[in-house]
Amino acid sequence: MQWVNFLHLYQPVHTDAHFIKEATDLSYTRIIKALEEHPHIKFTLNITGCLVLRWEELGYVDLIIRLGKLLKKGQIELVDTVMYHPLIPLIPKKEVINQIKENQAMFKKYFGANYKPAGFFFPEMAYSPEAAKLVKALGYKWIILDEIAFNGKLGQADFTKKYIDKNSGLKVILRSRKISDSYVPKTINTLLNGKKTDLVITATDGELYGLRHHDQAGIFERLLKRKELETITVSDFVNDKSREEVEIKPKSHHWNISEEEYQKGEAFNLWQDKTNKVQKKIWELANLAYDTIEKNNKDKNYYWARWHMVRGLVSCTFWWASAKDFKEQFGPISWNPDEIERGVNELIRSIRALEDVASRETKVKAEKLYVTIKKLVWERHWRYYWKK
Repeated sequence: MQWVNFLHLYQPVHTDAHFIKEATDLSYTRIIKALEEHPHIKFTLNITGCLVLRWEELGYVDLIIRLGKLLKKGQIELVDTVMYHPLIPLIPKKEVINQIKENQAMFKKYFGANYKPAGFFFPEMAYSPEAAKLVKALGYKWIILDEIAFNGKLGQADFTKKYIDKNSGLKVILRSRKISDSYVPKTINTLLNGKKTDLVITATDGELYGLRHHDQAGIFERLLKRKELETITVSDFVNDKSREEVEIKPKSHHWNISEEEYQKGEAFNLWQDKTNKVQKKIWELANLAYDTIEKNNKDKNYYWARWHMVRGLVSCTFWWASAKDFKEQFGPISWNPDEIERGVNELIRSIRALEDVASRETKVKAEKLYVTIKKLVWERHWRYYWKK
């Protein structure tokens, strides 16, 4: 059996240090160690630049060096993305390009000529035709999407085939949602025992391997020793000329969208729901912050204003305000006032940081928005979600 394993390693840049340490010690280090101990194994990794930034700060440079050795040996393939994990279809094109360039600079700093990403990862696999065209124009060759991109239905994609996105011309590889939503090593081990599957394509968060699933039996490491298992990178798969290519024309979607949401065109309502008053106000503040900072790009504090702004634009700021019920999948309600505040605080600080006196009226407007958001969040929390 061939296994294409795509791993997404990300922690919000403004999160507390102990969260990053926990994910790194329980999951990321485990993945790297497993690769080092099994030199025939290959994985494709997306590591956000903002995580590397925090690794530097927290003393994990040795981990980055170990990744560089695996990259040089060909055991890992790295793909590109945006630096701070915003939702690409919902932010300005200029900001997408800026964050891609910053992400590239971070990885070239450590890996130099060995960093040659052919693929690109949309945070949350949040695809739109416009975003795909931009990625293609920047020179990337392939993207990975959820299987729903095939025709808007689950369980109908043929994972043995390569796909071509008619919207952009990018090559596409589709992940199996069902297997990706399981503890993947255990599922693959079961499939190997049944000898009924020739190929498995999974894409998961790296935290699955330790932080989110306590694999006390070491199923992951034991799986990597099985001789019947061959691992290949996404580029290995995409470059295989023997595989049939099929054109698809996906609509906007993300990696957890339902069939109903896909058909209705409700692509990103986890982050921007028109009926969600909290999210609407946060986006109002986010857009005000972005526009204000861009207009004041000569301001003496522009660097620090932008420093805060990109930390507020992370997808988590909006996701934690969605209040969606995920008990059927991986958790309870996606509602956390502290996480919402974490992002909103960065957005208001970005405007506060500007020095130019001409920005005073905008500052007052932003402060009023900020207070409104805080009021909405905590009133909703105590009235509806506390103890749920």
